[in-house]
Amino acid sequence: MYIARPVYVLGHSAFELERLARQERLIGGITRDYLRAAGIAPGMRVLDVGSGTGLVAFHAAELVGPSGQVTGTDLAPAAVAAANEAAAARGLKQVSFRAGDPAEMTFEEPFDAVVGRYVLMFQEDAGHMLRQLAKHVRAGGIIAFHEPDWSFLRSDPAAPAYDRCCRWIVETFERVGTSTNMSARLRQAFVNAGLGAPAMRLQAVIGDSVSAAEWLRAVAELTIVLAPVIEQQGVATAAEIAGETLADRIIQDVAENRSTIVGRAEIGAWARVERRS
Repeated sequence: MYIARPVYVLGHSAFELERLARQERLIGGITRDYLRAAGIAPGMRVLDVGSGTGLVAFHAAELVGPSGQVTGTDLAPAAVAAANEAAAARGLKQVSFRAGDPAEMTFEEPFDAVVGRYVLMFQEDAGHMLRQLAKHVRAGGIIAFHEPDWSFLRSDPAAPAYDRCCRWIVETFERVGTSTNMSARLRQAFVNAGLGAPAMRLQAVIGDSVSAAEWLRAVAELTIVLAPVIEQQGVATAAEIAGETLADRIIQDVAENRSTIVGRAEIGAWARVERRS
């Protein structure tokens, strides 16, 4: 039986798609590093899960080259349409996108790898999803995911505006059933899927109001996207969020307190599929 995932609360609005593009400047290089370390290489056939606008698929395409193939999937038809347009604009003939749930879809032949970013955090049973996805991977193939962990966040000396926004985000995600602490959960999901303990890596932003400004703006933008759910869950009010000035207030707060901030950790995990299940 397929296990339903928690509600996806970020949506696919124009602002959200733009936010994802800006977020790519922060995490794109990390994702590419993880895919390369996992073993994504020229000529491979790769399945990208939860493609959104296609950014992870494009990283995979760089690694597999023109002799490889990348198939992206997403539940949202609007995201799939945008991703196919972006692939065409980039001249990536080896990349295509399909609407649907890859855990339930069928494909003509097995893939050399399944990859995804910020997907397992939204699953009620991430191990179950990995087990389903492993059916699409040839024996000896790769499963690699990049997921976030918000448990590393801090500021020193304290920057109240930054800490408050991070707390709103974490509390809201947790209330709707979305995991914000993927370090231990990611490892356990691979084990529960019968893949064994994965290789894992961690990277995170650390800096001040100048060197980490892009991350601070990303926190503000995520808070704005989540604002309706934050209010609905009783975590904070629209007046407290005040999205129009939120990014500037966070940066100013970090500057005035001369704080060093630590951002969300980016976790990579990957393993080989020893047998087809």
